[in-house]
Amino acid sequence: MNFKEGAHVIYDVLLVIGMVMVYLTEALLLMLIPRRYCNKSIEGEVALVTGGANGIGRLIAAKLAKLGAQVVIWDIDKRGLAEAAEEIRKTGGMCYTYCCDIADKEEVYRTAKATKIEVGNVSLLVNNAGYVCGKTLMELPDREIERTFKVNILSHYWIIKSFLKDMMKNNHGHIVTVTSVAGLVGNYNCTDYSATKFAAVGCHESLFAELRMHGYDKIHMTLVCPYLINTGMFDGVKSRLMPSLEPDYVAEEVVAGILANKIMIVLPNIMSYLLLFKCLMPSKICWATICHIFKEPQAMMLLKDRELRKKRNYSENGTTNHECTYVQ
Repeated sequence: MNFKEGAHVIYDVLLVIGMVMVYLTEALLLMLIPRRYCNKSIEGEVALVTGGANGIGRLIAAKLAKLGAQVVIWDIDKRGLAEAAEEIRKTGGMCYTYCCDIADKEEVYRTAKATKIEVGNVSLLVNNAGYVCGKTLMELPDREIERTFKVNILSHYWIIKSFLKDMMKNNHGHIVTVTSVAGLVGNYNCTDYSATKFAAVGCHESLFAELRMHGYDKIHMTLVCPYLINTGMFDGVKSRLMPSLEPDYVAEEVVAGILANKIMIVLPNIMSYLLLFKCLMPSKICWATICHIFKEPQAMMLLKDRELRKKRNYSENGTTNHECTYVQ
């Protein structure tokens, strides 16, 4: 390294130190200032929520509509779509629904084209739809592995590619990726699910880097990593120390994060420190803590078979569409 290169390195180090001070000050001020004074407006934005017919997707869609967004919901549950749209319209919101299987690439592209023609360019995208089978690796049918990957990660590429060009043209937009803590820490019965969530995190962070390096600083991105949510997706699982999150709480935090342009949301907040523990401590200590104190693998062993969850959903809802819907 010559003198000139060394000087550039020193300059960059000092620049980062200055940025750290600025960002820490900003974070402190944002903690002290009430949320309502820091929020942006999403009135008039076209907001697409995948898997929005049920679960937290439905709640997120309703909350975005109340804030003035034109909400578009994609799902395969026709009855759920109708119910979600009716709820939003009753409160004076605008909602458009499309029955779309996001596991089918061509159907995604067709539905995206229809959405742009009939509603407008999507400027707020919430990739929320999720799918889980819940079996060990050797018990997983190949078709379930493929479907999990198509819904949980491959669909993100197809959906983002459908709408990102218009966001880039205007240097305006917001992409939200709802993943899971399972995308940061692997667990029992989740070799397929967790792998797709890790992939979603990597895709999201890489896209963030691409957009920033090419100057698209007004296209915001928010990564959401919640713990287990009480939506029935992980029916039967009861953690020893960490209770399941309530759907309305998660939806409220997601919307608040969108309004504040937060880069990452981990729920509950304590999980952030546990993840730091994972990175800093030896792997054997982490495994011993997870297995013997939190007993997370033992809890995931209680996850009910997908067929049993489907039968329960059928008896409760009286529809085969609802039982296979992609929700978080």
